[in-house]
Amino acid sequence: MRSSSSRRRTPHTPSRRAAAVALVGVSALLAAAVQAGAASAAPARPAAGKINPAHAALKLSPSQRAELMRDADTAKADTARSIGLGAQEKLVVRDVVKDADGTLHTRYERTYAGLPVLGGDLVVDTSKSGKTERVVKATRAAIKVASLKPQITATKAEKQAVSAAQSAGSKKTAADSAPRKVIWAASGRPVLAYETVVGGLQDDGTPNELHVITDAATGKKLYEYQGIETGVGNTQYSGQVTLTTTQSGSTYTLNDGARGGHKTYNLNHGTSGTGTLFSQSSDTWGNGTTSNAATAGADAHYGAAVTWDFYKNTFGRSGIRNDGAAAYSRVHYGNAYVNAFWSDSCFCMTYGDGSGNADPLTSLDVAGHEMSHGVTSNTAGLNYSGESGGLNEATSDIFGTGVEFYANNTSDPGDYLIGEKIDINGDGTPLRYMDKPSKDGASKDNWYSGIGSIDVHYSSGPANHFFYLLSEGSGAKVIGGVSYNSPTADGLPVTGIGRAKALQIWYRALTTKFTSTTNYAGARTGTLAAAGELYGTSSAEYTAVQNAWAGVGVGSRPGSSTGTSYESTTPVSIPDNGPAVTSSITVSGRTGNAPSNLQVTPNITHTWRGDLVIDLIGPSGTAYRLKNFSSSDSADDVTDTYTVNASSETANGTWQLRVQDQATYDTGTINGWTLTFP
Repeated sequence: MRSSSSRRRTPHTPSRRAAAVALVGVSALLAAAVQAGAASAAPARPAAGKINPAHAALKLSPSQRAELMRDADTAKADTARSIGLGAQEKLVVRDVVKDADGTLHTRYERTYAGLPVLGGDLVVDTSKSGKTERVVKATRAAIKVASLKPQITATKAEKQAVSAAQSAGSKKTAADSAPRKVIWAASGRPVLAYETVVGGLQDDGTPNELHVITDAATGKKLYEYQGIETGVGNTQYSGQVTLTTTQSGSTYTLNDGARGGHKTYNLNHGTSGTGTLFSQSSDTWGNGTTSNAATAGADAHYGAAVTWDFYKNTFGRSGIRNDGAAAYSRVHYGNAYVNAFWSDSCFCMTYGDGSGNADPLTSLDVAGHEMSHGVTSNTAGLNYSGESGGLNEATSDIFGTGVEFYANNTSDPGDYLIGEKIDINGDGTPLRYMDKPSKDGASKDNWYSGIGSIDVHYSSGPANHFFYLLSEGSGAKVIGGVSYNSPTADGLPVTGIGRAKALQIWYRALTTKFTSTTNYAGARTGTLAAAGELYGTSSAEYTAVQNAWAGVGVGSRPGSSTGTSYESTTPVSIPDNGPAVTSSITVSGRTGNAPSNLQVTPNITHTWRGDLVIDLIGPSGTAYRLKNFSSSDSADDVTDTYTVNASSETANGTWQLRVQDQATYDTGTINGWTLTFP
């Protein structure tokens, strides 16, 4: 069991910095992300290639949505009992999606003894008759803590949070408000904790809204994440466009009354406040260059309008929160600030002017990307760290791409390149490539077991790659004058189903299947469920989702063999902060090399799994890292399945699982492990 005293870490413990949730990231944190209560696809059989009308989400007016949420709020106590929550747990309604057949997908937050449960969110699906059909939870763990009395003071938690914020560049010496008590349930056994929020500015000028979670019993930092989420007008990037403005007397303002009253403000190089609403005597805005401040305003105002229309006309969504209310935009943030970001706290979009104030980050796909962070925040709420953080970033890339194609603007035609107009790298290249993410030099094409430990802008690669494969398929092709050549992890082809269908599948999964802790495996489960509901489980669309995920190393293709497994059941003790130990499996009778998707499933009991570093050792002696050390992962046990590209190894020979505990106070045992050849 964990000692109640502070925990000494060994010198090799990796240092951490906060990740800015902006278009371009700084660093990434490691977090365990799991999905429980996996959604199952309904056995509907719609017409081939058509969305099942029964499972299409209705386009609700703000008043209709509000009424459904009131109904859910009235029934929340009965719902909590019906799904087996404890006496001290209560539900808080966050969102409702209604299908044409009457099915409701209600998203809830949770409290325990009056305290918010971070990582306790869930989605309850009920039929028209009111019967609960399935529940998707962000955590499998029962919400229960030994004590609600902190063993450390809130002041200690605040000092730790301020220190973390200062390491990211903040000059703040105190938190924005007193730490609040919460239940932390997002990464293992639920514990009483403090959540502290620290403001200020980060090193690159991005506003700081660092959330730090501290164990209220031990004082250990459990998690941290950024709350700032960085993705007639004569515009710089989209040519001459039509803008919706408001006239009062002889004055025009960038106030879009047709889209919830979205306003665009000029910060004039400030970094706080709202700025000044763009207003002038003429209804012609900007001159297409940075010499006129209204040019960036026109780009931002246009981007907000197209993003609103994309969500409304593609998914029936009315604004970021789906409540008919508009966000607002701020341009000319800071001086030569090379970024753009979304902030939930102001419910607004902010754009810098780029290097030398010459290239404002107001291009269409950037606007769609950043505002889509707001949609994610108000639906699945994907944690901005680990695998869920990569999925969060990919969601913004996916919908930002959708916005660009939807606009059908000849000055900025749709493509599968992210930020190609703003040239943020100064070399004429995009920020990211969806067909082959690794072309940017840092993003990953395919999933692997350690992907949650890298920057979320790069761990987004497999999901971006999945979306491209699902939309367009693999191989070389030219789309809209742009050449693409998308590979697959297993070397097998993927046939696309078209971008429109791929968008519908991702949006339904985001709004009705994903939770705050959904990881890549959970994303596969959720998108398959969405495809099954929309197109049927025997459809080409459902099969394409399976193939596209297999194409990025997540899961297998339909009809593939379950494979042959080899198992060791001999227990091996893992010494505390000691030398590595191994467990062996001998494989024989196979021909050729091991596959590129060899599956390794450890069965390890341990009271602080973050201490463990785990490798697979092939017959050649080559080590394949399965799991890295993580000081923030306090959960028990390791039972995940890891996929390894072992195609350079001969299949036959002795394979070893090597495990080392690299910090004091906890021990465990390798109970056994399996090696599966798909």
